[in-house]
Amino acid sequence: MKILLYGINFAPELTGIGKYTGEMAAWLAAAGHEVRVVSAPPYYPEWKVWPGYSASRWRRETWQGVTVFRSPVWVPQKISGLKRVLHLASFALASLPSLLAQWRWRPDIVWLTEPPLVCAPAALLFAHCRGARAWLHIQDYEVDAAFDLGLLKGARLRRWVGAAERWLMSRFDRVSSISSRMQERALAKGVSPQRLIAFPNWADLSAIRPLESPSPYRAELGIANDAVVALYSGNMGAKQGLEILAEVARALNHDNAIQFVFCGFGPGRVALETLCADLPNVRFLDLQPLERLGDLLGLADLHLLPQRADAEDLVMPSKLTGMLASGRAVVATARADTELGRVVSGCGVIVPPGSPEALTAAIADLAAQPVRRTEMGIAARRHAQQYIARDEVLRKFESDLRACLS
Repeated sequence: MKILLYGINFAPELTGIGKYTGEMAAWLAAAGHEVRVVSAPPYYPEWKVWPGYSASRWRRETWQGVTVFRSPVWVPQKISGLKRVLHLASFALASLPSLLAQWRWRPDIVWLTEPPLVCAPAALLFAHCRGARAWLHIQDYEVDAAFDLGLLKGARLRRWVGAAERWLMSRFDRVSSISSRMQERALAKGVSPQRLIAFPNWADLSAIRPLESPSPYRAELGIANDAVVALYSGNMGAKQGLEILAEVARALNHDNAIQFVFCGFGPGRVALETLCADLPNVRFLDLQPLERLGDLLGLADLHLLPQRADAEDLVMPSKLTGMLASGRAVVATARADTELGRVVSGCGVIVPPGSPEALTAAIADLAAQPVRRTEMGIAARRHAQQYIARDEVLRKFESDLRACLS
């Protein structure tokens, strides 16, 4: 198959959509398919174009057997609702020449990742004119999230944007998403069940596995082997509600047996560092190389997964897959009736979003129960093996691609 992947995020970004799209592209290419990508230069989660790339030039490169067409993009230094819209629109416009450059190649499938949905009109028109199938994959419901998180405002604007979103979604041959609750939302937006596909995020279980000895990060960070490490690793943005982590770390500052490690980048990191500046039980790490991901996740005795209540079912945190694969307990802020709550309750503890007192109590309780943490870790790894093993997920996706063409 000739598969064209279209989206703003791609490898070598280490987290989020770029990580998953990159792994998928490399897997499909290794399976013998012709894969091309139209994307922006890597900039996430730092919100700064990486060294060696340009935000103002078109570029063609080869990555792991995949031909990648990089398009210019405007990356704001400070994020707001309007700036985020302009950021996505800049890529949608600048990527049109790269998309049209695939005309003679004539792909079988044009696969678009949301966000950004603003690229959907061009993807649909191109696919229609070239006789290709159009596939929309939803990682985040960016429209709902933007309004619910206050990045965009206005009831009339929301009605207009929502109507446009529903119209666009209805035009794709296939629509996929990463969780059952997100699929239910797609149905509510008018996608027919016959065109809806389950396509969850995955984990490389050979690269991320439970550690049998202390992680080398303990020695590097000066953390005792008998200390309980509560780890947050991932994007530091608006949807996470990270300020709760500072409140919890401060409440447990008297207990040297519990140490916090916060790893990642994003718009919320500076504020979090400021809140934790005087806390000796908190350490910060930048994003770590992919080859060290197993050791990083194995540093945790328990993983922290904060999520704002108004974003719980709009997004399924991509970082959860690695947490589960590492075989460690998870503590998440989520309601029991959300999909995040359902998954985590089988291998960890959920507490109400926005309650630092409940999160503090849950961490302190688990820190004092090593046997319970071990049992939860075993359940987490079992869930990963049953539902999110990379090769199994991508083989099913490959089969769905073939069915889309038949």
